[in-house]
Amino acid sequence: MARWQGRSLKKPSGGRIWPSRHKRKREMGSEFLEPKIGPKKTIKIRTFGGGEKKKLLYTDVANVVDPKTGKAQKAKIITVVQNPADMHFVRRNILTRGAIIETELGKAKITNRPGQAGTVEAVLIEPKGEGN
Repeated sequence: MARWQGRSLKKPSGGRIWPSRHKRKREMGSEFLEPKIGPKKTIKIRTFGGGEKKKLLYTDVANVVDPKTGKAQKAKIITVVQNPADMHFVRRNILTRGAIIETELGKAKITNRPGQAGTVEAVLIEPKGEGN
């Protein structure tokens, strides 16, 4: 079911706002596509104005930045360790912004929105070998 991203038709007092026009298709939002761990798969969506957006469905690699050195490198994603968006996303391995993932370099935090960007960008928070 699509979401409408327009203004509410209720006043703060609870009264009704009489709209001067109807809803427009361009004001509709899209469903949340759950980016998961697996062989990379993306889809292209046409946006308003004819542009294109790449939405991520599956991926098994992340661009991980080491904050100490400032260098970025690709790392294989092993699993999702923690996800503040929803605790059930952890067991289903759904990648969202803010999720803590286990990579071959260590634990990393996702800093972008994979479903919107088409890639997974992360910052290393606990390198492999430290703390274990």
